[in-house]
Amino acid sequence: MSGPECCSNPPTLNPSGGAGHVDKVAGVDSYFTGSPHSKLAVLMVADVFGYEAPSLRKLADKVAAAGYYVVVPDFFDGEPFNPQNPNRPLPAWIKDHGADKGFEAAKPIIEALKSKGVSAIAAVGFCWGAKVVVELAKSKLIQTGVLLHPSFVSVDDIKSVDIPISILGAEIDQISPPELVKQFEQILAAKSGVASFVKIFPKVSHGWTVRYNTEDAEAVKAAEEAHQELLDWLAKHLK
Repeated sequence: MSGPECCSNPPTLNPSGGAGHVDKVAGVDSYFTGSPHSKLAVLMVADVFGYEAPSLRKLADKVAAAGYYVVVPDFFDGEPFNPQNPNRPLPAWIKDHGADKGFEAAKPIIEALKSKGVSAIAAVGFCWGAKVVVELAKSKLIQTGVLLHPSFVSVDDIKSVDIPISILGAEIDQISPPELVKQFEQILAAKSGVASFVKIFPKVSHGWTVRYNTEDAEAVKAAEEAHQELLDWLAKHLK
């Protein structure tokens, strides 16, 4: 379920990057951006490289600029996956940082946001983070969800989702190949009354929305198209 694609093109992490700031919520260090007075919040759940990834924070700022209060938690307790560490290969790292832990850590964060007056919450997950989002969706702890190049998400997971959900997949993806994403689409299409949107982006690889080469115009364009789909979905379903 997890392979080299999970770790391709790793970002150079920047703890002070972005237009927002880092603070704690429910005991978890998190990147906050946007107006804390917004009634609409977006919980963004990172891939294995965590919440200090510059492209992720840049996207969080872009979402915040559309009027949302955006929170990007550090669900890895200061230990994002480091492909340069031979003592912590991905399978060993995943054992300590399962999506189930992210799901449990997200619950009090959602409660904290609601206690501050937030009336509706979306969750957006990338790769590893998509599994956390799907668990939140199954538990109806969020109003809508977006999965971008998901990892670990199964057909059974999608069968259990009955809130509005968008899934953006990559044509070149061994972790969630187009055949699997199309299965997700069929399952969701059969759910009457549940809004869904599924799109497979051509010529892009797993991770393309947050781990793109900023010097590659085509890669930037593909990522920005996905970002726009995300924003369009939030505009329709986070109210």
